[in-house]
This record gives sequence, C-alpha cells and structure tokens, in this order.
Amino acid sequence: MHRFWEKVIKPILAVVQPSSIVEIGSLTGLNTVKLLDYCKHLDAVCYVIDPHPKFEVEWMKIYYREKFELRQQLSLEALPELEQYDLLLIDGDHNYYTVYHELKHAEDMAKLSGRFPVILLHDTAWPYGRRDMYYDPNNVPEEQRQPCALSGIVPGSSALVEGAFNHTVHNALTEYGERNGVLTAVEDFVKQSEVKLKLYLLHSNNGLGILLPEDSELNPVISFIVNTSGL
Repeated sequence: MHRFWEKVIKPILAVVQPSSIVEIGSLTGLNTVKLLDYCKHLDAVCYVIDPHPKFEVEWMKIYYREKFELRQQLSLEALPELEQYDLLLIDGDHNYYTVYHELKHAEDMAKLSGRFPVILLHDTAWPYGRRDMYYDPNNVPEEQRQPCALSGIVPGSSALVEGAFNHTVHNALTEYGERNGVLTAVEDFVKQSEVKLKLYLLHSNNGLGILLPEDSELNPVISFIVNTSGL
C-alpha cells in the first residue's frame, strides 16, 4: 500500500481531509507512519488494526500519543467496535470472505453514521485479485474458504508451484471462480450494496481499488488523481 503514497494516497488525504482513519494491515508500518504524521499535524486519529504488527508499538504510542490507536485483533472483530471513520484502508487478509465482510462492516457503520467512507483496497490485481490467500485458514469458516495449500504462485499459472512466490502462506489451489480473491469480493459487494458505488482501479504494484458513492462530490477529484497518477 505504501507504494501508492505519493501519487494516490497523499492526494486523497488532502481532498478527503479525514478526521478518523482506519488502516487494516500495517505490517512493518511503512504506510502507517505516513498516516500518523498526517494525523499528528491535522488533528485526526488513526485506528490501526493488525493482530501481529511488525513495528515498535510502544515507540509509536509514545510519539503519536492520542493520534494512534492500535487494535491487535482480526479486522472482523475490530471493525464493529468503531463507530465512525472517514477513510478506510484495507490491506490485511487477502481473501474473499474477509474483504467482503470488511466492506459489509463499513456499510453497516455508514448506515449508523450517515456517511459512507472512502475506501482504498490493496491487492486488487495479481496475485490476489482472483485468488484467495489465508494467513490462517482457521480464521475463515471452512465452508467459506477455498481449498488451499502452503505452496507458491507464479504469473500465468492457475496451479500452485512449490517454492514459488508467497509459498509460506496458504494460497487457494486455483485462480478465478466464485468467491475467490480480493477483486471478486469488491465486485460482488458493489453489486449487492444498498449504496450505489463507484470503483476505480489501478493495476500497478499488485493493484489498488478506490471505492466511494457514485453521488459523492469527491468523484471528479478522485478520477483526476487516478487518471494522472501514471500507475
């Protein structure tokens, strides 16, 4: 996600001017610190959801103080506890079930708050746009997950390849098909949502999706950011 910072995320922050941000999946915190710097200087708060963050949590708490709130939970446990947020960044467990239900929680929040957030989703292109990945398959109900294995993936091959890219996580045995992959989850959510939504897609750096209501006044600016990013 951090690879989109300068050309996409930073300009979107300037336009949306969120007072409350949620980031799902922080990993080493490369994108997180940029979001927190924004919050520190513009009186906003960032809720970071990651059960296993790979950065110095105590240092972040000391430096960013009340601008930083860490939820060391699964996203589907943490999201129902958040009452309102303006910007949601999704870069956690890259599978259909998790992403679809993350979006449903955002929709439920919007019904109560009266405002649908701007949503950014990483991994809408290869490798996980059309293939599920599970850090822990047990976090997804058995009947809702794809058959998977600890084996890698290569471009152009639906079948898994031993020792290839991301072979240390559980990847779906095949690519494409129903309920398989991040982009599939986003597309199905858009079709079923009670809110008419506009989806923008960038295809570089494993893909980025940007989701907001069709009638949002931000659409012309978001469209300009996407079309001039060169990504």
